Amino acid sequence: MANVSYLISNLLEKMTSTDKDFRFMATNDLMIELQKDSIKLDEDSEKKVVSMLLKLLQDKNGEVQNLAVKCLGPLISKVKEYQVETIVDTLCTNMLSDKEQLRDISNIGLKTVIAELPPPSTGSALTTNVCKKIAAQLTGAIGKQEDVSVQLEALDILADMLSRLGGTLVAYHSSILSCLLPQLTSSRLAVRKRAIIALSHLVTSCNDTIFSELMEHLLAELSKNASTSTTRTYIQCVAAISRQAGHRIGEHLEKIVPIIVKYCDVEDDELREYCFQAFESFVRRCPKEMSPHISTVIKLCLKYITYDPNYNYETDDDEEEAMDIDDGGEEDQETDDEYSDEDDMSWKVRRSSVKCLEAVVSTRRDLVQEFYKTVAPVLISRFKEREENVKADIFLAYISLLKQTKPLKRGVELTGIMNKEDVSLKMLKNQVPKVVKALHKQLKEKSVKSRQGCFSLLTELASVLPGALSDHIPALIPGIVYSLSDKSSSSNMKIDTLAFLNVMLCSHRPEDFHPHIKAILYPVVTCIEDPFYKITSEALLVTQQIVKVIRPIEKSMFDAKPFVKDIFSSTLKRLKAADIDQEVKERAISCMGQIVCNLGDHLGGDLTPTLQIFIDRLKNEITRLTAVKALILIAGSPLKIDLKTVLPEGVPILSSFLRKNNRALKMNTLMALDTIIKNYGSCLKPNMIESILSELLPLIDESDMHISQMAVSLLTCLARAYPSSFSKISGSILPEIFHLVHSPLLQGGALNAILDFFQVLVVAQAGSMGFSELLQNLTGPVQSGSLTVMHRQAYYSVAKCVAVLSASCPKEASNIVSRFIQEVKNPKSSDAVKTLAFLCLAEIGRGLNLGGHKELKTVLLEAFSSIDEDVKSAASYALGNICVGNLNEYLPFMLKEIGNQPKKQYLLLHSLKEVISSSSADSLMPHVENIWTLLFKHCESAEEGTRNVVAECLGKLTHVNPSQLLPRLKKHLSSGSPYARSTVVIAVKFTIVDQPQSIDALLKDCIGDFLKTLQDSDLNVRRVALVMFNSAAHNKPSLIRDLLDKVLPHLYNETKIRKELIREVEMGPFKHTVDDGLDVRKAAFECMYTLLDSCLDRLDIFEYLNHLEDGLKDHYDIRMLTFIMLARLATLCPSAVLQRLDRLIEPLRATCTTKVKAGSVKQEFEKQDELRRSAMRAVAVLLTIAEVEKSPIMSEFTSLIRTNTEMASIFESVQKDNVISKGAEIMDAS
Repeated sequence: MANVSYLISNLLEKMTSTDKDFRFMATNDLMIELQKDSIKLDEDSEKKVVSMLLKLLQDKNGEVQNLAVKCLGPLISKVKEYQVETIVDTLCTNMLSDKEQLRDISNIGLKTVIAELPPPSTGSALTTNVCKKIAAQLTGAIGKQEDVSVQLEALDILADMLSRLGGTLVAYHSSILSCLLPQLTSSRLAVRKRAIIALSHLVTSCNDTIFSELMEHLLAELSKNASTSTTRTYIQCVAAISRQAGHRIGEHLEKIVPIIVKYCDVEDDELREYCFQAFESFVRRCPKEMSPHISTVIKLCLKYITYDPNYNYETDDDEEEAMDIDDGGEEDQETDDEYSDEDDMSWKVRRSSVKCLEAVVSTRRDLVQEFYKTVAPVLISRFKEREENVKADIFLAYISLLKQTKPLKRGVELTGIMNKEDVSLKMLKNQVPKVVKALHKQLKEKSVKSRQGCFSLLTELASVLPGALSDHIPALIPGIVYSLSDKSSSSNMKIDTLAFLNVMLCSHRPEDFHPHIKAILYPVVTCIEDPFYKITSEALLVTQQIVKVIRPIEKSMFDAKPFVKDIFSSTLKRLKAADIDQEVKERAISCMGQIVCNLGDHLGGDLTPTLQIFIDRLKNEITRLTAVKALILIAGSPLKIDLKTVLPEGVPILSSFLRKNNRALKMNTLMALDTIIKNYGSCLKPNMIESILSELLPLIDESDMHISQMAVSLLTCLARAYPSSFSKISGSILPEIFHLVHSPLLQGGALNAILDFFQVLVVAQAGSMGFSELLQNLTGPVQSGSLTVMHRQAYYSVAKCVAVLSASCPKEASNIVSRFIQEVKNPKSSDAVKTLAFLCLAEIGRGLNLGGHKELKTVLLEAFSSIDEDVKSAASYALGNICVGNLNEYLPFMLKEIGNQPKKQYLLLHSLKEVISSSSADSLMPHVENIWTLLFKHCESAEEGTRNVVAECLGKLTHVNPSQLLPRLKKHLSSGSPYARSTVVIAVKFTIVDQPQSIDALLKDCIGDFLKTLQDSDLNVRRVALVMFNSAAHNKPSLIRDLLDKVLPHLYNETKIRKELIREVEMGPFKHTVDDGLDVRKAAFECMYTLLDSCLDRLDIFEYLNHLEDGLKDHYDIRMLTFIMLARLATLCPSAVLQRLDRLIEPLRATCTTKVKAGSVKQEFEKQDELRRSAMRAVAVLLTIAEVEKSPIMSEFTSLIRTNTEMASIFESVQKDNVISKGAEIMDAS
């Protein structure tokens, strides 16, 4: 502390020097010291520093003054509160000084102080006190009409303060409003503009009373229309308020919009511009409230987008027609300056109207078809716009329309059903010729901005509608060549042109380009040699596509030979260069990989040296991953490129990559080795094979199943191609494989890879173990009891492996089956052994007819009486799968037993479900009628579990013959039994799967009838109807999208709490409340959550929020779900959530502040804690919305969280979790 005081004293002394350089250096040193976190000032030093800096603000030297102001920022956090107040008082006094320089420096000082004050959420008293002092001074300064410069600065500072610290000035909001409103009629436009900015920041944090007062004032003044000048100002003010707090202005739009529509017809270009700017803001910020006015706004936009009274476009059209006739001459470019008129403001009207139109298009996906009828033709006709800036915005508006046309999710579309997106794409396709006609001449204009706009639009068009430009390529090629060859083209122009060419090459057929390769190749090759790396990189990407076009992997009649030399030599030059950008290196490697893959047979003597370069790039850590990817291409080429010269050196390098700690490198290396072994197996020597095998062992591990899958697939290739080499190392590899088989994580692709491996192992006799040893190692751990607890999934994995071994050794199969039957019959066998035996019989029986084992049926039925649930389940699974392998014998037996054995019915129905799921439609067809009849006998079972299995069987059976069975299913909706109706509805759920099926078109026609059960009188039927609706919304949204208008009211109706369904149950001395409607409400909210992902564009978000609010106050389970829904909505529709924030915060606050009654059970405390955490997660997501911190109720709530120790610690941990999960997502993406 003493050292700091001494240092500060020295600096202060120098600051009093008469030499300005001494003062400057001392002030600079002080600033450096103040910026250090460690510095602490004593009271005396604080006083002296503050006094000196305030004195230096009046220094004669401007540079010293500037440094003194900069010192105020870090000083604020280093001195006590009363010193900050001293600084603020002095600055406010100086702000009103007669000296202009002192005023300016004080204004900068005040802005610096405001920027450094702690945010309101910290609850700092300093911020509140300082803001009050400044606010009082500023309102006084603004009121002084005589000095405009003081007014302007005061307004600027006030806007800054309201923007950052508006919540702390609540007490002053009324006086600030009274002070600002008169400034809107000031004679100085600059004062008006700054007053508008200040008001727009005020509305983000003021209360509803002040906001209403402001809006009433603006509406009254707009209605008066005292003068055009003030009307402009008021409309600007309304637009600014909408931009800053659009969620609040919505309720006033019904009065505002008609007034602004009226002013659009006033002959004043500036006024019209402001009207359209206001409309644009309304459309973006209040989409729901603007819905009734959208058609009016579109009409106005379309009217004024063509508003150009001072120019005759017909002359241009005549000239264009003349040019079309005479193509031989040079195009005579005329500059825009010849037509521009300094007094012509009409371009601003056109620009603001097209921006408003863009806002409408980008926010109303539901009107896309209407836009193609009304908006698109007008936009295309305006591509000839003479003003560059307006033209750029017209292009952007059309690009927005293209983006809205792009299908949302290809995966969920129904096959054979024409939906709205298809209609929009068809309408776009019909407009493509007009678009190209309007653009292709502009591609050769001198204006770079126009050309860039054209290419951006065409790029989007090609990506939205692949193949759309096929017939127009001849018209576009000259423009592409011109932009690439023209010396006046900027770097960005060339990059945009190459990007368009790349998209076009990727999205069109190769033969479309064959006539034009000669024209486009030379400019592209020239770009490869461009000194700017970004152009080179983009050109190499285009060249790679050109290679695919001139010589596709499939057969092509096009002669690529004349172009090989140019492509190869230009790419080779970049491939060899060492001193180039990383991106260019990688693109050159990829491009050359494609050249060798597609044109390797034309390279002759250049092939071997080129391949050697790839080996060199493998040795470089920076380029090795790209080189591996290129080798995958080359090794997989149908041209069978000669790699003999490079494999001896390349394979050991690739093998070494398998031990690197780089997942992407390992995965690509495994793919490369797999391709090499499949296509060049004969070229590899035993020592190379053994080097690969030794590196594979550590990769077979359950910690990374995808790498394990690839490693096992590679092992399978090696075992098939080199059985002798593999057998040497199989002793160490097989234990790892068995360990993986017994892992609970093994499933899907990794399991299939292991099944292929075992099959090859037995057939090729590659391993050191024979059939019986492999079988013993697979089943031994269960039979010996060494694995006391093995996960259920592992039993299924072992059973599948055993079935593969049996299929590979048909001679052994019968003995194996007999052995398993004996194990099941043996009373000494453990339940685990019996379970595994049944699962093995199931997997073997699915592919092999086990009709020869007569005792099997009895054994299976006896097992249904076992005490152990796993044994019963395995026996049921076995009967179903054995039946699949022998339908004619086992299916009649199974159907008979279902009728005869009521106690075993549930398990037998599960067996039947396996039969229906695993058998082909053709094999089931003769038995459909018998199965259908039997199932409907049990559809009214009192046991819900039985009904659910019957429903699943019915749903899956319907897929066998949908045209006959779906109408029959529909007939049963009129059944008098609610059990039968619920079974039918659940059956429909099982007809809906995420992959396209032949039943989809039939379902689309009749799903509306099934959804009518949402109005059923029976509670359970309504619940299962919601479950079915949820399944449709998740797996095939297209089925229900068009029905949402009818279905949503019934869905929302089920979210309400019904008092008649709540009853009290006496449990001994206690009374317990039971809510029979809870499950239905949960199902309804789950549907609502699913709709956010699949049908967001069809939802009225505000209506949706009404019901979400109810859910936030409901039962524990529903609140947990609605907190997640709220967080999701905050990401998807932030403006709508912001509009309802006040109503949404209240239930969150109630959840966070509720305390469990003392003496409650432990579970109650845990549930409340989990509720709080879930609510806090929602709050954390809400805080990511851009303007949420300006909401007073949110500021108050966050302040409450931070001041409460318990809540603060929960909130902190939730935020950490969010950061970690985001980090994990980024890692997954990489």
